[in-house]
Amino acid sequence: MKFREVNHAKCKTYLALSERARAAALIDPMRDRIERYLALLAYFGCRLEMIIDTHTHADHRSGAIELGELTGAPVVMHRRAPAPHVSRHVDDGDVLNVGEIALRVLYTPGHTPDSISLYAGDRVFTGDVLLIHGTGRCDFAGGDAGSGYDSITRKLFTLPDDTLVFPAHDYRGHTQSTIGEEKHSNPRIAGRTREQYVELMNNLGLPLPDGIQEALQPNQTEIDASALNFPTLSQLNQVRQLDPGEVLAKLNAPSAPLILDVREEEEFRGELGHIPGATRIALRDLPERAGALDAFRDREIVVVCRVGVRSTTAAAILTGLGFDRVCNLKGGMIDWNDARLSVEH
Repeated sequence: MKFREVNHAKCKTYLALSERARAAALIDPMRDRIERYLALLAYFGCRLEMIIDTHTHADHRSGAIELGELTGAPVVMHRRAPAPHVSRHVDDGDVLNVGEIALRVLYTPGHTPDSISLYAGDRVFTGDVLLIHGTGRCDFAGGDAGSGYDSITRKLFTLPDDTLVFPAHDYRGHTQSTIGEEKHSNPRIAGRTREQYVELMNNLGLPLPDGIQEALQPNQTEIDASALNFPTLSQLNQVRQLDPGEVLAKLNAPSAPLILDVREEEEFRGELGHIPGATRIALRDLPERAGALDAFRDREIVVVCRVGVRSTTAAAILTGLGFDRVCNLKGGMIDWNDARLSVEH
């Protein structure tokens, strides 16, 4: 059983290798290192059994989907991950087995809503929620400092103190830490109350990562920036958000809105189903097919996707095309299903 960090850079990718089973998992692969990963797998003579993204990355393109297409290995992410074509969605407590290696999923939101950590006995891969002598920022991509504090203190800090910590990023040349060290000396969180941590994280004033739009939007939509003119972050932040109860009330009103689902066909017909009466236009096709919605310019449009991320992008695109009454289903079909509201398949 081997664990190796294979990027040797600020962005970390980990190889979990079962020598007995000749099987491996890759955690947080980068798109521009795919050839390196394939070479390593060939060198060790093992098959890739799964590819795991601990969260939706904002500072680099994920290699998960492309690597999955090349190898046939399933892509694993949390159930709140926005991207389509994820093969397996996991939640807190699920176990991912690679030969004799068992990776237990810990749901640790805060940096993003879909953040997970992976606990493997003597070590934990913390994604970006807990870094070495730091914590992941919470000011974009649906981050929440309070959730981050809870994830760290109620989940990660309950692990044994000698548990090794391996984050998805490190900017200071560190390679690993321990839960005990972070619990007692992490300058961001050690000794702080939840309120103090939220105040600190909400006032860091950090610049946005370079090329955030070029990385974040394709990672959560699987659409390259060259194929779609993505809205700016400011435009996305202006989209009106409605929870499932508010959308249901509108559907039961005399003048019901148009429900526009922007997922792929297999998602629309898949396990989450779709809202009865919904019209489907995939996000990638929306700019070319927006004319089909001209008859609804004076009618309210509620845009829907898996978790409300792609649909926010779609709502901003429609607003830019002159549709004035567009809003988004916050939490998407995940929250709609969790509320046990009606769906069709």
